Amino acid sequence: MTRKKIDLAYIKNDVARKTTFKKRKSGLTKKVSELSILCGTDACAVIYGQDQANPDVSPCPDGALRTIARFKQMSKMERSRNMLNQESFLKQTILKADENLKKQMNDNQEKEMMIQAIYGSLPAADWLQKLSHVDLNDLWLSVEKNIEAIEEMMTSLEKP
Repeated sequence: MTRKKIDLAYIKNDVARKTTFKKRKSGLTKKVSELSILCGTDACAVIYGQDQANPDVSPCPDGALRTIARFKQMSKMERSRNMLNQESFLKQTILKADENLKKQMNDNQEKEMMIQAIYGSLPAADWLQKLSHVDLNDLWLSVEKNIEAIEEMMTSLEKP
């Protein structure tokens, strides 16, 4: 049975909020412990409850102190190497999307040229004369790639 989606909002009912906190805290500490055991990494969680004077530390206070000390010993450059804020994450995502878009546009242009060259309704001589030097070069490269692919397929079919 799947869980229903919950709205992430402050729980006004004290009893329900404390119960939810207790359950989520135990789940989080379990995940930290599992991550540490399964991946052989140092991991810790420090959780401050609303009405608690001291935090809950998982898996143990000594382990958490060692992990935090190890983190503090790292240089600032090393610490922030893999950290992303929202702005840098979005920039990275946009750059990847732009690269994919350019690649897709080039592929589409190449396919369109091949389709026009093979199935074009215009006579071949007229159609080729209307292409720019760049388009002709792209068409030539595309034809070369297809010829190489066909030759590779033929040699693979000839082999026993």
